[in-house]
Amino acid sequence: MKWGGNRQSDNVEDRRGSGGSSGGGFGGRGIGLGSVAIALVVSYFLGINPMTVLNILSGGSPESQTQSAPAQKPPADDPMAAFVSTVLADTEDVWKAVFVQGGSMYQEPKLVLFRGTTSTACGQGQAAMGPFYCPADQKVYIDLDFYETLKNQLGAPGDFAQAYVIAHEVGHHVQNLMGITTKMAQMRGRVSQTDYNALSVRLELQADCFSGVWANHAQAARQLLEQGDVEEAMNAAARIGDDALQRSRDGQVVPDSFTHGTSAQRQRWFDNGLKNGSVKGCDTFAARQL
Repeated sequence: MKWGGNRQSDNVEDRRGSGGSSGGGFGGRGIGLGSVAIALVVSYFLGINPMTVLNILSGGSPESQTQSAPAQKPPADDPMAAFVSTVLADTEDVWKAVFVQGGSMYQEPKLVLFRGTTSTACGQGQAAMGPFYCPADQKVYIDLDFYETLKNQLGAPGDFAQAYVIAHEVGHHVQNLMGITTKMAQMRGRVSQTDYNALSVRLELQADCFSGVWANHAQAARQLLEQGDVEEAMNAAARIGDDALQRSRDGQVVPDSFTHGTSAQRQRWFDNGLKNGSVKGCDTFAARQL
């Protein structure tokens, strides 16, 4: 992608210097590594806050109060921090314009860089969870070491694949602003786990579609894409499909347990947003076929 000279967002908090939070607990309650592993199975790479899964496993509810490390700006000589700050700025520009066209105002999320663990309004965040969005404080959290996992373990290298990670989480923020996240939360406990998983898939695929909408508008306004960029994002989407992850882990696929969608579905909905650039075209909840 063509990032040179582009604006960097001011909405970035760097907590890496604080060394994160101490202790192996989660939200004040002890959680074993097995539970963390289960949470990663449910939301391995991108998606609904995996801390929700851990809270359910521990029999608790999301934390309403947390203490955060003092917010600092990333150092100017940190290239990865500069990269994600630039991607965040570009999502701000796109979604501001989209919301204005729809007659509303876009509220910018914060992006928090952390290392190891950090406090959030949704509980204690851990790097092992991968990137996540917390609707309670409207912040995206990422340990930048995750990009090494993305490249070396998931087989999805490239700067556009990295940008896709941020754009997907910002897509969850857009869902939150649109009230979709609240409606989803209200369904918990009202439907069976299988049905809730199916709704979760639609939520995730919509965030994939929203990331495609961002790429469409960014390309139209600033011609950011270079040859191979779209292929990088499509490869990332394929690597993180529920079927691909389950097959690589267990050698079998259990569709009723899907929470993010298959590789083909994730690719299809990202491509849908990329080609059409339409928020209305991302209504996965009304789609008969995913």
